[in-house]
Amino acid sequence: MIEIREIPEADADRMIDFAGLVFHERVEEGDHEREAWLVRRAERIGAYDGRVLAGQLAAVPMRLAVPGAFLGCSAVTYVGVLPTHRRRGILTAMIDRMHADAVAAGRPVAALWASQGAIYGRYGFGLATRALSLEIDSSRPLGLRTVPDERPLRLVDTASAPEVVGPMHARMLSARPGGLVRDREWWARSILPSTEREAPGFTEPRVVVHPAGYAVYRTHEDETVRVADLVAETPAAEAALWRFLASIDLTRRVQAPNRPVDDLLPHMAADPDQVTVKGDYGALWLRLVDVPAALRARSWAAEDAFVLEVHDGRLPANGGRWRLTTGAAPSCERTDEPPDLTLSASDLAAVYLGGTRAVTLARVGAVAEGAPGAAARLDAALAVPLAPYMNDDF
Repeated sequence: MIEIREIPEADADRMIDFAGLVFHERVEEGDHEREAWLVRRAERIGAYDGRVLAGQLAAVPMRLAVPGAFLGCSAVTYVGVLPTHRRRGILTAMIDRMHADAVAAGRPVAALWASQGAIYGRYGFGLATRALSLEIDSSRPLGLRTVPDERPLRLVDTASAPEVVGPMHARMLSARPGGLVRDREWWARSILPSTEREAPGFTEPRVVVHPAGYAVYRTHEDETVRVADLVAETPAAEAALWRFLASIDLTRRVQAPNRPVDDLLPHMAADPDQVTVKGDYGALWLRLVDVPAALRARSWAAEDAFVLEVHDGRLPANGGRWRLTTGAAPSCERTDEPPDLTLSASDLAAVYLGGTRAVTLARVGAVAEGAPGAAARLDAALAVPLAPYMNDDF
């Protein structure tokens, strides 16, 4: 019989080894020291078959930027089931426990990076953000159509960087939904660690600061600059940072593997061929654990009223019909009125941050309109000035 219970903090290293097994990754020397901090600060859920750990899940309590608010969020990571114990309901049981814990703690949303997206749609997660991978050919000067802000740049050490650039990042979160609120430990261990597993051979991080922005980057002896994080409060400051990154001596390319889908760089470049979109991929998966609380918490771009019929097979309290009133004082209450829109919990999560359009989901048949034009009206209410974007790995 499988028992779901807490994994003790003393087994944090064991969770790193477990993840290596299920994701077919070699656990190298130093991985425990580099990665165990995350599972230690998480709520750790284990599925035990006797004394055997057959499945695991870590939910890190964080705060997620949504339009107009910061919501308690379960950042889900280190999820896996032993290959000998598949198809026995273990993942379902762990997610059910995680959701129950989140409801008790008052965290209305959960988020994750999915190794296999098809899995998590079944559990009410929807693909809420996408990202671009960009590359600059910096073997020649980067011509820009945007005039850079000429105020001076400076390099700061990683120890003092959180105090210097943290306020800029916080202001960005207020302007662009989808990111996580970072504390000092998150900055040190997630954003500024001395080595990055996804970038072997690169240097320790460098932090360049402009009065209206910053960039975290690493370099490699193969003449590559890798941008881990770049925030700018104005287009001119952004142009200044990209110009700097593309002009570093002894380098020939700048790679930015995670940028927002509305990133300005491809449009700033005077020569569009100098900046290449190397990939466009699904990023953050979002789950509304408490639908009415999440809908009441975010800000809305237009005043309107909808009846939403939500189908949620995992969290029955979310299911049924909700009368949503948007605007300055949003409300979300149960109703028996006929629905304007019928959709799944996963599709509601996908549109929640404003990155996925309800009209598109209606066109493919995933969302049903009971009232003509309701999907377009919902999109107008959900609209955000900047596309949602997640640049925190967990």
